[in-house]
Amino acid sequence: MIRIALYQPDIAQNAGTIMRLAACLGLGIDIVEPSGFPVSDRAFRRAGMDYLDHVDWRRHDDFTAFEATRRSEGRRLILMTTKAALPYAGFAYQPDDILMAGRESAGVPDAVHAAADGRIVIPMRPGLRSLNVAVSVAMVAGEALRQVGGFADGP
Repeated sequence: MIRIALYQPDIAQNAGTIMRLAACLGLGIDIVEPSGFPVSDRAFRRAGMDYLDHVDWRRHDDFTAFEATRRSEGRRLILMTTKAALPYAGFAYQPDDILMAGRESAGVPDAVHAAADGRIVIPMRPGLRSLNVAVSVAMVAGEALRQVGGFADGP
């Protein structure tokens, strides 16, 4: 199962929205702390509503702890970043990838860039900085699921 990793998220509502997306699409969530809000069900309830009961999510005390778990599971880390050159739709995803979004206010540090197995970008018009993190995660997760045939069968 593809997982979404949120690196030190700043905004609980964005994290809750991403958790709701993950629940609906059958994705796991990893939250790499410290975050800009208390990481708890209560912090996510406003945006995630009752969907949080349907998502596999786990907390990591820091990036080192996250990396230990990721490596022990043999998963690739795919970093969504405005500093990449490869468009997200041109990347070849695998079913066990972890798609990481950076902190809303600061992205990720160089050490996280160096640890990534792949770095992708969502192409945008010149002069604009970035999309909302929940929108970015939805776009990339949708493409990754399309490629690996991971969408749940619908009605």
